[in-house]
Amino acid sequence: MTTLTHPTPAQSDDADKPIIIRTLRLNKFYGQGEATTYALRGVDATIYRGEFIAVLGPSGSGKSTFFNMIGALDSPSEGRVLIDEVDVAQLSASELAFLRCQKIGYIFQSYNLIRYMTALENVTVPMAFAGVKPEEARRRGMGLLKMVGLENRWSHRPIEMSGGQQQRVAIARAMCNEPKILLADEPTGNLDLKTGEDILNIMQRINKERGVTIVCATHDHRLLNICDRIMWIRDGLVERIEARHNLKITVGRIGGEA
Repeated sequence: MTTLTHPTPAQSDDADKPIIIRTLRLNKFYGQGEATTYALRGVDATIYRGEFIAVLGPSGSGKSTFFNMIGALDSPSEGRVLIDEVDVAQLSASELAFLRCQKIGYIFQSYNLIRYMTALENVTVPMAFAGVKPEEARRRGMGLLKMVGLENRWSHRPIEMSGGQQQRVAIARAMCNEPKILLADEPTGNLDLKTGEDILNIMQRINKERGVTIVCATHDHRLLNICDRIMWIRDGLVERIEARHNLKITVGRIGGEA
């Protein structure tokens, strides 16, 4: 197999914070021999508890694959993913289900709401799998809908809501079991500029007020206003990881300080 090289990520100013996610020489590939196609190429990354990380890169760069790896939605071909220093590959099926249900919340570009359910029912579905009693689920669900500004639309179904409202419901659902980690894959990709900004503001509040670690794979450079660090991925490689305050941002260009 071809040996792959990759750059060493920049050192973070937050190196003394507790680590919540680590990837070690993470590879994802398809096929064999000369037909092998790499989605990720030896990715080493460290994410600290309470951080807001933006993962940037062009389409096909490996952002969504990285998202799926650290969210335990897919398995690496080689390398390791550790969440709270537990190797995800060593977990049983029931332990993986617990991890996905209790520790990680997911937000997707296409919302992934259940069409025939109301906003409240969509938010509370994962609580049923976590064993939350119906009365408590309803109370928590209404609180989460209030958090995203939709408490008055709890009985509406997705077809009765705008894209921005559906994404708000998806955020409330992602938070239903009080996860430590929130993973967002292009959460503003289907939204207009104003609605996308509203969604980013909600995510920022969740990060700052609830201490939830957020990793957001996106093309949306507005995320630079609210994230702590930025990871650039290209061709399955991490080009660099920079703290936001170290960046020099000018019109049409984002770069490290000279």
